[in-house]
Amino acid sequence: MDYSKKVMDHFMNPRNMGSIENSDGIGEVGNAKCGDIMKIYLKIDTGVIVGAKFRTFGCGAAVASSSMATELIKGKTLKEAWALSNRAVAEALDGLPPIKMHCSMLAEEAIHEAINDYRRKQGLEPWDE
Repeated sequence: MDYSKKVMDHFMNPRNMGSIENSDGIGEVGNAKCGDIMKIYLKIDTGVIVGAKFRTFGCGAAVASSSMATELIKGKTLKEAWALSNRAVAEALDGLPPIKMHCSMLAEEAIHEAINDYRRKQGLEPWDE
């Protein structure tokens, strides 16, 4: 399978790997078919994501997607982070093979889960997909 240089870089040198103590929102998603599990941790200050980390169990494309997604949402408002699409993650990685596009989808879903986890903790209604 051919991966872009950016995918390989984010797989070999992942950014933001790990967890955040006392995180404000956690999103965990998985794909039973491929066995990938992705967990995204958010630190939020006045509606802005000031920290994002991930723990991913899965293939190189899943790790790269998590790494890139956390890079893309840092410094963004919750609404901006919510709007980050799986296509934008894949494009930022200079593309993913079609069979690996579900990895970028997991990143989008994990971000949504983490934001809604935060919203619930604040007593707010979760946003709809």
